[in-house]
Amino acid sequence: MLVQQHTIKRAVTMSGVGLHTGVQTTMTFKPAPENYGIRFRRVDLGGAPEIPADVDHVLDVARGTTLGIGEARVHTVEHVLAAIVGMQVDNIIIELDNIEPPIGDGSAKPFVDLITDAGVMEQEAPKDYLIIDQTIQYLNEEKGVHIVALPTDDFRVTVMIDYNNPALGSQHTGLFNLEKEFVSEFASARTFCFLHEVEVLYDQGLIKGGNLDNAIVIVDRELSDDALRTLTKKLGISQSCILGNTGVLNNKKLHWKNEPARHKLVDLIGDLALIGAPLKAQILAARPGHASNVEFARRVRKLYQQKKIVRKYQHERKEGIVFDSNAIQRILPHRYPFLLVDKIIDFEVDAKVVGVKNVTVNEPFFQGHFPGQAIMPGVLIVEAMAQAGGILLLNGLENPGNKLVYFMSINNVKFRKPVVPGDQLILDITMVNKRSKIIQIRGEAYVDGKLVAEGDFAAAVVDRENGRTEVPSTVNSPSLQQNS
Repeated sequence: MLVQQHTIKRAVTMSGVGLHTGVQTTMTFKPAPENYGIRFRRVDLGGAPEIPADVDHVLDVARGTTLGIGEARVHTVEHVLAAIVGMQVDNIIIELDNIEPPIGDGSAKPFVDLITDAGVMEQEAPKDYLIIDQTIQYLNEEKGVHIVALPTDDFRVTVMIDYNNPALGSQHTGLFNLEKEFVSEFASARTFCFLHEVEVLYDQGLIKGGNLDNAIVIVDRELSDDALRTLTKKLGISQSCILGNTGVLNNKKLHWKNEPARHKLVDLIGDLALIGAPLKAQILAARPGHASNVEFARRVRKLYQQKKIVRKYQHERKEGIVFDSNAIQRILPHRYPFLLVDKIIDFEVDAKVVGVKNVTVNEPFFQGHFPGQAIMPGVLIVEAMAQAGGILLLNGLENPGNKLVYFMSINNVKFRKPVVPGDQLILDITMVNKRSKIIQIRGEAYVDGKLVAEGDFAAAVVDRENGRTEVPSTVNSPSLQQNS
């Protein structure tokens, strides 16, 4: 697998009709700088808004993957993304003058050809591979979907499809070398649907640009010649159609016997591009579809974001520790005597964090609380939980050094047992709710497995500007101050 990031050498353009919307679109691939990623740019809209190709911008997965930001939308991005991944391009701008890329022949091959025509060039920055080092699973028992990522030192994908339909049956396929196999063995695999779905999809406002040149139609129902003519007329298809005897409408020849399975693998690769990083993993997928692909990509992207955060702050790998005291001081501004978290031992982006505070007899507050009977003040246990909770704000904050976090409320606080010198506080913090500027967390503190304190926290994330801060009127007191 390639080591350095890549982009294309020059701009290239193609035009065509969109599969589902039926709009005429001109699409241009343009080179992009290092660490830019893959972005769609709607040049027909004011300000030419850009939409990053990641799962955070997925709006719809009905028969295709739709991305959006604000009022800007791009439909059916998966074939374009699969070609970009298959050609191992990391940084690229995809300019569109309409809402959907051209469908071409229904495969990723037209976009592969476009990138080949542009040429691929190496950049100086290294690729930011996400190396899967643990099993990640997505399971939907109702639909029989199961997708798994397993550790390996390269990128492999295996797909099995089974529609419980005798017209297609079960098929499987596998890609084991992206560089050698994608273009020749998978890029030309075309999109498909069943004959019984065609009219339903059309009535749902989809496949407006579909025809027999850009899709394979699997014959799974009997139709009279008159009924077939009525259907094709309704769809605006001028070509004559026959059910044929090969299982494919008009006896259209397949590139491979398992072309539908190969196309599902292409779709999966395109949707996995929404993780935002190239993978080193073995992907096993049973009955994948866009909805399941995107949900799986969300889980993997969460791991990617988590690893990225840990690399940013924790410069030395330590067994059993996510963030040591040095990393914590890179994250939080608190210092002696008010830094009340010694290390973070568990961290899950936007979900939970577990911190440790070793309570020693040397703590300065023990001099006055209380002489002869040292007890850690409850308010400082609450502050320790709040500081640990500050780690949960790392994801999603742009320029954390320009942000302040203020308590809005502290509710349901209870102290179960006194904390004394020699105790080790385990600070278990979970995210309850997160909006753009308001967070809610639940904090529990344990000593030797026994609950000693608990409480519910709400905080506001506000901008810090020249030492002055706009604070919501409901805020009670300042607390966590994030910096980078």
